[in-house]
Amino acid sequence: MPAKAQVSDLARVEYTYIPQADSENRVSRFRAFVNYPIRLGWEGSFIVVGLEYRKLDLDFEDPVPFDLDALGKFQMFRSSVAFTYKMKKDWRLAANAGIEVNSNFEKSSITNEDLNFTGALFFIKDKSGEGVEKPSRFIIGLNYSTNAGRPFPIPLINYYKKFRPNWSYSVGTPKTNIKHSLTKKQSIQAYITLDGFYSNIQNNLDVHGVDGSIAKAENISMTLVLGGIGYEYYFTKNLVAYAYGGHTFFNEIRLRDGSLNNLFKINEKNTFYLRSGIKFKI
Repeated sequence: MPAKAQVSDLARVEYTYIPQADSENRVSRFRAFVNYPIRLGWEGSFIVVGLEYRKLDLDFEDPVPFDLDALGKFQMFRSSVAFTYKMKKDWRLAANAGIEVNSNFEKSSITNEDLNFTGALFFIKDKSGEGVEKPSRFIIGLNYSTNAGRPFPIPLINYYKKFRPNWSYSVGTPKTNIKHSLTKKQSIQAYITLDGFYSNIQNNLDVHGVDGSIAKAENISMTLVLGGIGYEYYFTKNLVAYAYGGHTFFNEIRLRDGSLNNLFKINEKNTFYLRSGIKFKI
């Protein structure tokens, strides 16, 4: 959900590691993005240009009924543009649109099936700044992406509130958490969040069924629901290093055909995971 996750982050570099339970399978991901805001001519209005890169490595050791060579590495490139302006009474409107390339790049080129489009429209009610004793932020809107085959927009809703000087919480999608500031430079949090990936398989993949039939897997996706504990260290007010560790509650990597039918699920057992990085935020 980039519309929510990148509301306040201008840049981020991050690494995620997920070893699958009772298995030698491993999933690792490198992610980096930058958002560049451009102030417009009227108060509180911006154009934000964004670029993002993700590299996903899948190391499968379990026996599977298909050739693993095509499933080792996947990459995603995204470019986006967003527009936001300040409305009346603490409300702000924001919208973005983007294009993604998600692929294993077996052909060393981009195909039409690699291309996906994203968009979001949401409203933000922000009560913060000097003189506000208990800052809060409410976000509501719709997020759409063609990459997972969803033919309809997905609702987006989240509420944040700082209810004590050192305590805050956030409820909604894609993340719910409660956060405690230990010092001016350190904080901890407990959270539940969504994560995942999607990619096209350029040459498709023969998946052998138990009945001897063969089906063509055209894409691969992973859906995660996970929770854990996070730690943040503030080098400055805007520059933050973080580390998260926890466990998955739902963990599914699946191969699908062109009609989005599941052909094979890879080790659905829940497992622990680690995520760390550094970000620059406003």
